[in-house]
Amino acid sequence: MISAYAKNGRVVEARRLFDQMPYRNLVSWNTMIAGYSHNGCVAEAAELFDRMPKRDAFSWTLMITCYTRNGELEEARRLFDRMPEKDVVSWNLMVEGFVRVGDLVSAFECFRRIPNPNVISWVTLLNGYCKSGCIVEGRRIFDQMPEKNVVSWNAMLAGYIRCLQIDEAYQLFMEMPERNSISWTTMIDGYVRVGKLSEASNLLNMMPFKDVVAQTALINGYVQRMKMDEAHHIFREISTPDVVCWNTMISGYVQCGIMDEALELFMRMPKKDVVSWNTMIAGYAQDGQMDKALRFFHEMVKKNRVSWNSVISGFIQNGFYVEALQHFKMMRKEGKDPDWSTFACALSGCANLAALQVGTQLHNLLLKSGHIIDIFAGNALITMYARCGRILTARQVFDEMVSVDLVSWNSLIAGHALNGYAKAAISIFQEMKKNGVAPDEVTFIGLLSACSHAGMVDDGLELFYSMSRDYPITPVAEHYACVVDLLGRAGRLGEALKLVKGMPIKANAGIWGSLLGACRMHKNPEVANVAAEKLFEFEPHTTSNYVLLSNIHAEAGSWGEVERVRVLMKERGVWKQPARSWIEIKNEVRSFSSDDSTEPRAAEVFMVLRVLNAQMRNIGHMSDSSLLDCG
Repeated sequence: MISAYAKNGRVVEARRLFDQMPYRNLVSWNTMIAGYSHNGCVAEAAELFDRMPKRDAFSWTLMITCYTRNGELEEARRLFDRMPEKDVVSWNLMVEGFVRVGDLVSAFECFRRIPNPNVISWVTLLNGYCKSGCIVEGRRIFDQMPEKNVVSWNAMLAGYIRCLQIDEAYQLFMEMPERNSISWTTMIDGYVRVGKLSEASNLLNMMPFKDVVAQTALINGYVQRMKMDEAHHIFREISTPDVVCWNTMISGYVQCGIMDEALELFMRMPKKDVVSWNTMIAGYAQDGQMDKALRFFHEMVKKNRVSWNSVISGFIQNGFYVEALQHFKMMRKEGKDPDWSTFACALSGCANLAALQVGTQLHNLLLKSGHIIDIFAGNALITMYARCGRILTARQVFDEMVSVDLVSWNSLIAGHALNGYAKAAISIFQEMKKNGVAPDEVTFIGLLSACSHAGMVDDGLELFYSMSRDYPITPVAEHYACVVDLLGRAGRLGEALKLVKGMPIKANAGIWGSLLGACRMHKNPEVANVAAEKLFEFEPHTTSNYVLLSNIHAEAGSWGEVERVRVLMKERGVWKQPARSWIEIKNEVRSFSSDDSTEPRAAEVFMVLRVLNAQMRNIGHMSDSSLLDCG
């Protein structure tokens, strides 16, 4: 009963039962210590060990195991030195403990002191060297082994595979006196890792006995390269696929966006686990089908943290920020602790909604949870505060982070750009370079955007040309869109159009959209027509593009062109979607749309809106000719 309680995490009840025993023998004491060790209760195990009236070799081994598994190697070493009679098990535990924490020097010294090391000691040390990438030292240990079994050969083979030394691995594989399923699977997986799927397939065909793990390894290789026909061919040959094999196939179809096939396999699956469900949720979320993702989520009997993260991140990816925050709240109500990924998604939702109060609450929760030290959560905090206009707080978060990466610097630069602090953004860029951090494409998007909004044309152009001149970065469409916007805002529409026509890459919707926006600002209907026609090719059903072109012609008094755009919209079935806004009220994010007359105070809201519109027109903030901008 003590053992049963402890193995199920009910260690307090196990101890209560132990204390109530009228008589305890050596097995009782060892069982209770093993229970504490299983649950990571090192101090309690040590206290009980010290109180033991009598110990055997197993008692010592249990306590050494407790220390080594929890990384307390110095305590384990002291206990080991006190051990009256050391057996091969205790020696192996010490070697294994040092290997686990990566202290190969101490592991080797301990190994050298073993009177007659058995094959387990040799393999433990060999694994340690191989997992640390010390493949030469690992091979030296392997060659010195007095006797080798198939486990030893497999350990050396796995070492070569881990270091991607596939030729050495194959040579060793061919030298093996005997091979088991692990040997074949390891070698097949090695070929998969380096992308040699043909060799992996040939080896699978040579395998004297078919093994589902080896077949799954090859399926995984095809899945990684999105070769689902080949993966399905192998899958059909497996008589009884295990749950890992099913999940690998479903994951492959999800990655390829073939959700119908993924669903068909999921429905056929005889036994589904939480991974199966989570994969389907993530797949539908990535495919933009949040209704189906939610249906799967609600049908799950047991949800884990990944399930919640999948649905919350799905809402974020699809722009349902309020729903993401609502599910974050539900997750905590159901007793599931968020991790750094959950916090990062929720903070992203706050950033997109500019929900500062909710974001600040999440910051406090991060501090309490201990996830504040995570670099991903820190980066999300920087972005959230910056998008909410609290740029000084964003900088404070950056300065207080234990470590920062390129994303941290980019988030800070983009935050300053968003808030109009172009010179500060460039200053941070200089600081970043002094700290030895090389910029990437995202860095320059933030810098060019900053210069564009601040009208710093010369600085922006210099940064643009420095990308390929000073760094190995080739400008992409997003960079050209920023430069077009930079020139367009400055009224240099001719230069902007010339840049677009002379680009080494094909212009996308973002580039033509930037040019069209500049035409509205500087009232240039001729260039606007060119930009709009190109933009319609990319986004034939995006309402705002037609609205913008119509307004440009309306402001120029070209009513015939305005009518032409209206007819074009009608022919293409383009209609104006009602706008949606968010507002924080008492730490809650409320969502409403412009055509929602069901709100209790809708009439009052619309009255205030009409007054505000009239006031803005009177002071010149709105143009009476913005005929299509209503609603």
